[in-house]
Amino acid sequence: MAKILSGKEVAQAMQKDLARRAEELKKKDICPTLAIIRVGEKESDIAYERGAMKKMASLGIAVRNVYLAGDVAEDTLISAIKDLNEDDNVHGVLLFRPLPEHLDAEKICNTLNAEKDVDAMTTINSGLVYDGSSDGFPPCTAQAVLEILDYYNIEVKSARVALVGWGAVVGKPLSVLLLTRFATVTVCHIFTKDAFTPCKNAEIIISAAGKAGLIGEKHLAPGQIVIDVGINADPNDPSKIVGDVDFAYADGVVDAITPVPGGVGSVTTSVLAKHVIVAAEKQAAKKG
Repeated sequence: MAKILSGKEVAQAMQKDLARRAEELKKKDICPTLAIIRVGEKESDIAYERGAMKKMASLGIAVRNVYLAGDVAEDTLISAIKDLNEDDNVHGVLLFRPLPEHLDAEKICNTLNAEKDVDAMTTINSGLVYDGSSDGFPPCTAQAVLEILDYYNIEVKSARVALVGWGAVVGKPLSVLLLTRFATVTVCHIFTKDAFTPCKNAEIIISAAGKAGLIGEKHLAPGQIVIDVGINADPNDPSKIVGDVDFAYADGVVDAITPVPGGVGSVTTSVLAKHVIVAAEKQAAKKG
């Protein structure tokens, strides 16, 4: 059986350090604060928001919730972001995406001050990440993958990595983060003619395609490390959540694998908390 790479264990390890750093900031009369902007009543956004608020509270991070109707005017949303830009007591801002189609997402995202962009929604912050700069905040889910690899001492330098998925939130930024660490990355997507070969030959497979059961026998080989970023409804039981990987098969073949749930998703909110604290530390340092 494969070793289970528990995201919950990684998050618990991060929690002690983050709580300590939050307490150090409070000694300087700085309460690290995250503003969460939610447009509409999408169930997935509400669920993530609930989990994020619980995580922030456990670490001593304050949360400011901004709720706007799904038919909100663009100017109203932009005004709300500008207010948060000017508020020195807010250190990080999370805007749930995708936004409703009537809104200009690029214009809205780039209204945010890049220093408060804790999930890589601005062009400036994304550019810093793609440039390999430590000044940028990578998307939280992409960074969560690295946190898991680091915690379990899985070396990516020189490793053959097959990354399945080319999305803007995980696939694209994660490919750059891995390249920055000198991994040899092959990116597979919907138009890849033969995804089996690079996956089969990889030492590490990371799937972020969002399709249940996508990665199975034809992709997997003994000795591999598998990071499953996918979160999908189980086709056989919609009340259950599964990843992209056929876990039952992989468990008997690969060396190690992240579970779903309890894997990458468990680390994502801890990364968000980490980014808020780092943003607060940087903004405090600027003030002297």
